[in-house]
Amino acid sequence: MAVKIFEKFDSRETTEGTQQSSVDLVYVVQGTQDDAVVRALVEGTIPAFYAGLPFLEYRLDPSGNGIWDVTARYSSREPDESEFTFDTSGGTTHITQSLQTVGKYAPAGETAPDFKGAIGVSTDSVEGTDVTVPVYSFSETHRIPGALVTGAYKLTLFMLTGRTNQAVFKGFAAGEVLFLGASGAKRGKDAWEITFRFAASPNVSGLKVGDIEGINKKGWEYLWVRYADDEDEHVLVKRPIAVYVEQVYPAGNFAGLGIGV
Repeated sequence: MAVKIFEKFDSRETTEGTQQSSVDLVYVVQGTQDDAVVRALVEGTIPAFYAGLPFLEYRLDPSGNGIWDVTARYSSREPDESEFTFDTSGGTTHITQSLQTVGKYAPAGETAPDFKGAIGVSTDSVEGTDVTVPVYSFSETHRIPGALVTGAYKLTLFMLTGRTNQAVFKGFAAGEVLFLGASGAKRGKDAWEITFRFAASPNVSGLKVGDIEGINKKGWEYLWVRYADDEDEHVLVKRPIAVYVEQVYPAGNFAGLGIGV
């Protein structure tokens, strides 16, 4: 008799809560008395994630005559072995516009030209300056059963690296979190220990650059300014005439990471 596995009609019982959510997938295995065969079949069949929840554990209940009931649980509950770190040291970016010009000085009887917040203006360019900006770096380390760290799952981690969150993730709005990648290690038959690294930068709205207002920018989008020659106080100046917000990182579905949202 061939060994078969199929999902029962009363599967997918779901519990939703503010602290924890879970789903139980219920299967039946038929055709073997060998629990090793059952385990291999179950681990090769059940998904690593279901409804955005990571696999937590499964239970085997022998019913006799080569029939086994299997319950696989998916839960937002974090295992005791999980570790979390964070760093708010920030990052550096190059800007060509100030938030505001707080002082202008010129010789007596003259008025300093108004560059509308442009920094380091020369005859040919706007040099700008490097500043520290808010960047929240954090990482999570999780122990994941070896049977679930498949080639497809590793490919998912690879494809999500360098992407931003397309939906709310770990309390951050869409576009604020950048996935920097994951690294894993496994010893013998132990579970994989995988560290996921992220950086978060806030979305902003209502920015003003020179006389240009109402600018919105997501955390990892890139803002740059187009300047043009103008004249002020009989001096040739550079002034912002357009602002561009560019998407430089693609968005991705972070539910595929399997560490909750």
